[in-house]
Amino acid sequence: MKLSRRKLLKSGLAVSTAFAGLASLAACGSDRQSPQLTIDKYGKLLPDPKGILDLPKGFKYKILSRPGEKMSDGLRVPADPDGMAAFAGKNGTTILMRNHEINAKDLQKEDVRAGKPISPFGKNDELVERIDRSKIYDFHKSGRAMAGGVTGLVIDPGPLHVKQQWLALSGTYDNCAGGPTPWNSWISCEETRTRAGEIGAKDHGWAFEVIADPELGLQTPVPLKGLGRFKHEAAAVDPDTGIIYLTQDDWGHDSLLYRFVPDIPGEMVSIDSGRFQALMIIGQPKRDLRNWPLSKGKNVRVEQWLDVAWVDIADRDNPDNDIEDRGVEAGAAIFSRGEGIWYGDQELYFASTDGGARKLGQIWRYVPSQFEGTEFETSEPGRLQLFFESPDKAVMEYADNITITPWGDILICEDEYSDGNGDNYLRGITPQGKIYTLARSALKQKNEFCGACFGPDGKTLYFNLHQNGLTIAVRGPWNEL
Repeated sequence: MKLSRRKLLKSGLAVSTAFAGLASLAACGSDRQSPQLTIDKYGKLLPDPKGILDLPKGFKYKILSRPGEKMSDGLRVPADPDGMAAFAGKNGTTILMRNHEINAKDLQKEDVRAGKPISPFGKNDELVERIDRSKIYDFHKSGRAMAGGVTGLVIDPGPLHVKQQWLALSGTYDNCAGGPTPWNSWISCEETRTRAGEIGAKDHGWAFEVIADPELGLQTPVPLKGLGRFKHEAAAVDPDTGIIYLTQDDWGHDSLLYRFVPDIPGEMVSIDSGRFQALMIIGQPKRDLRNWPLSKGKNVRVEQWLDVAWVDIADRDNPDNDIEDRGVEAGAAIFSRGEGIWYGDQELYFASTDGGARKLGQIWRYVPSQFEGTEFETSEPGRLQLFFESPDKAVMEYADNITITPWGDILICEDEYSDGNGDNYLRGITPQGKIYTLARSALKQKNEFCGACFGPDGKTLYFNLHQNGLTIAVRGPWNEL
């Protein structure tokens, strides 16, 4: 299948280099088994005198955005930034599309947060009349607009100057992560399974597409029903086929790895379009891949390969909120809290936040069949590998959002905030499976790293510090060491 250029032509923007020139993470050799898993790739972290971000020598950061700032459209930067992606904009600019993971409880905490508004519409929605209300997807029972959504930033990458910020998607709920598409749009995912009547007038748990174009302003929200309704976390698109892979982060429930095989690449709106499926291990239905002490069956070894098939999932709109149970009953493999996912060079990587014998996190690698999504894929099935499993908190803890660097390392945003103890780090994994530390949040409040992505220049790393709401850019001697 060839990629539809529908969105690319509409936006007039170049395809992000996130899908061009990414190095493939090579299969790892015997040194993967060495007990020395950690290295100082860039050197020790130096304390930040400003108390915000500790980085190695030669690296510098700049804060691009803070919650509550006035945006170009007159609205406010919402709180709780999460997943994010970078795109090539016009005239050499960089465009960031940034999620905001805001739910009903968050709106009730504004007084606790020193009076700073959480919603883009202000503390009491006093700014909501600045926009077309029909472009707000849903409202809370209280009458307030749901504040989850997406904001965009236009950045001059030379001085890292923010030229514009605007609200691009509004009225959604708990927009956690998502993923970029090859046609310059951002898939924003709701991490919820709430039903109509519980908190608002509509079902939630959908993904939404937002085009990376500031000229479009606030876009009409249309749920991508082809991608199913469940506790979405992140999405990754195969640029050769348009197949979309989706992770599920559902506390207390089994999580599956899903894929959407489109009839027409790029078309995701219809609930009946394409095929919606879950990954299973060939010959091992219902295989438990968590490696927990009480997991059913034999644990998966690091570097072990498993051949996979994909089982069809009916009723992807999930009317009874049991999609993962039905998937397992059909034979799907069981993961725990699937989170970040990123497509590299003809393969993808995804995180299981608390998978592994120590429940500290796993990184999985999937290599699609050369016949992926077609009737011929059974002759050469796709393959799944446990790429990394953390043995100790000092090595890696709770992998969340991930990205792949232009030179082939995996960059991991730790969600150490899950248990509220210790520090929060940005970690890297080399193609040889060695772990290094790139950054530490020095803020007093615990802040999970999220939304890590490299700009089109391949030299600028962007990410968010979730709880303090900061969007940050980092530059340094990436390839000099």
